[in-house]
Amino acid sequence: MNSSDHLSRRTLFWLLLTNIAVLLPLYDKITVATLGICAICFIWRLGIYLGKVSRPPRLLVTLLALSAAITLALVSREMGLLNALINLLILGYALKYIEARIRRDVLAIILAGYFLIALTFIDHQGMGNVLLLLPVTAINTLTLVSLYRDDCSAATQSWLTVKLLLQSLPLTLLLFIVMPRFAPLWMVPQLKSASTGLTDEVGFGDISRLTRSSDLAFRATFDGPVPPPQALYWRALVLEDFDGKHWQQAPTTKALQHKVNLLKPNRTPPKGNSRSYRVIAEGSGQQWLFAIGNAFSDTQGVFNLPDYRLYAGRPLQQKFQYRVQQYVDAPLHEEPLSDAERERNLALPSSVNPRTRALAQQFVTAYPQPEPRLDAMMRYFNQQPFFYTLTPPVTGPQQLDDFLFETRAGFCAHYASAFTFMARASGVPARLVTGYQGGEFNADAGYLSVYQYMAHAWSEVWLADRGWVRFDPTAMIAPQRIEQGFDSLFAPQDSYLAGTAFSGIRSSAWYNQLRLRLASLDYYWTVWVLGFNGERQQQVLRGLLGEITTTRIAFLVLGVMALIFIIIGYSAGLIALPTRQPQLDRDFRRISRLAARKGVIRATGWGPKDYVQQLIQHWPEQQTQLTEWRELYLQLKYAKLSPVTQRITAKRFHRLTAQLWLQLLRTAPRATDESTPATLSATHR
Repeated sequence: MNSSDHLSRRTLFWLLLTNIAVLLPLYDKITVATLGICAICFIWRLGIYLGKVSRPPRLLVTLLALSAAITLALVSREMGLLNALINLLILGYALKYIEARIRRDVLAIILAGYFLIALTFIDHQGMGNVLLLLPVTAINTLTLVSLYRDDCSAATQSWLTVKLLLQSLPLTLLLFIVMPRFAPLWMVPQLKSASTGLTDEVGFGDISRLTRSSDLAFRATFDGPVPPPQALYWRALVLEDFDGKHWQQAPTTKALQHKVNLLKPNRTPPKGNSRSYRVIAEGSGQQWLFAIGNAFSDTQGVFNLPDYRLYAGRPLQQKFQYRVQQYVDAPLHEEPLSDAERERNLALPSSVNPRTRALAQQFVTAYPQPEPRLDAMMRYFNQQPFFYTLTPPVTGPQQLDDFLFETRAGFCAHYASAFTFMARASGVPARLVTGYQGGEFNADAGYLSVYQYMAHAWSEVWLADRGWVRFDPTAMIAPQRIEQGFDSLFAPQDSYLAGTAFSGIRSSAWYNQLRLRLASLDYYWTVWVLGFNGERQQQVLRGLLGEITTTRIAFLVLGVMALIFIIIGYSAGLIALPTRQPQLDRDFRRISRLAARKGVIRATGWGPKDYVQQLIQHWPEQQTQLTEWRELYLQLKYAKLSPVTQRITAKRFHRLTAQLWLQLLRTAPRATDESTPATLSATHR
């Protein structure tokens, strides 16, 4: 091994630290088997650093690689193709790490580390994760610097790392502004189910699980006033099939969603009053989006489904921003209900919940017209002793019968299911809708945050002259849940925060203020950085270049690249900027140039002593001043003076310079010998 390939002990230390820093942000992607192999590699490398073990045998590395590959092949279908590929890269990184012995091996590890950092950013683009990845990138770069500058101290290596990162900023900004906004190439289809949020099948306990989660679902910013809480019903899923226990999407709806990119469903936006808002949905692995009422979106990649929902063309693996136009006065269905739709929204399984069916028939007898009947059903939940709770009692096979006549305790899914069932049993088409209700308003940034614990279920009933109309029986039992938000209904120890580390301080003002401030920073990051789409890119380029042309973009790129080369050249010492001459030399040259123009002196290129001697010969009346001026110059230039003496001497020198300057100005020019130029060289000894 060449001496140039020798790895210093400091490089080995940074290599240990880099391994932990790079892999730590990928904790949610690493499988147990991958984690075990990474731990073996790290422990072995630590032993090499401490001098306890030597380089591992080739057979061990080969066995680890084979076992890892076989394990990934077996579990790749469950974990998803993209996660399997990420784990494969992590294993390659760890196995290369354990056998690194020369500079080329470490360089490969560092480059793989940069790739893993980029993968982490692609998967988690929040501001907090970016702040975490900055020191990780710095540590990886520090390892690279120590690999080639192992003769420097740790402080010098750290400073070189900072310089390298700062020098990369102009190029980073240039690529961010100029590069076209392509569709994400990393969105490899996932084979596993969605990661979080609502599902297309709802039972009695499903919404309850979401009410225990404080994860962010989406954020919305309205162009005008924010609607009141009781109007914030964010539709996500329409469930029309009921098997006695679960509500599901209709097969026709599932088929349409499955082929949405081929069929490209769309509908004409209605006319009338509308409000505009922007939604930033969090990555959930699902495709349904969130909107209020009769909504329409013209954002690329968003489809307007016939059931008045918004649907994304691909699963949301990361934050996704889209604009919505809500038509406030437009109904959810302007055309008559088809026979197939009517039949589907009246269907009920036979021999289930007979007592609920009988109750529905009582409402039919008492209220022959649909609207009074539905109003009476809503009042029924208010008049009977029902309770809203997140921990309802267990029900038997006849779920709705047990709930309506025995337990009478539940949450939104219970009440919406019971109301929808009774409406269908009474002959009125009805369906279950799930989504979110409400939102937390952030006054500092002016947006609404909707969390998973705000998940909600309600009913939509078909009325011939009004289309699909929303009925929410939960509002009859717990109106504060709708009007004031979910937080007003429960104490922290009883709600979604139960069992979390912050359940005790959630109600404190300082904690909420800090939480909202941090959320505002993350929101601005999402809007201005992650929301930098093609349209905003064009706006920025027009602001920089005016008219966007290929020539102007090329000049912008060349200008930034030239700036980068100048910065690098100056840092490397290849380019030296002109330095300002000291005041002492400027005063000396000032007198010298003026004397040359006046013809007082004829020779050039002399030092101060000979120069002043020539001035005395041509200007004998100023001998005393010139001699003192020269001595003061030499003292200031070469002598080591105390600060006080330095100031006094400099003051006297500048005063004499001013006097000589004025006297020279009043001196008449003398005739010059044509054979001797009356100019002064720019240099003097």
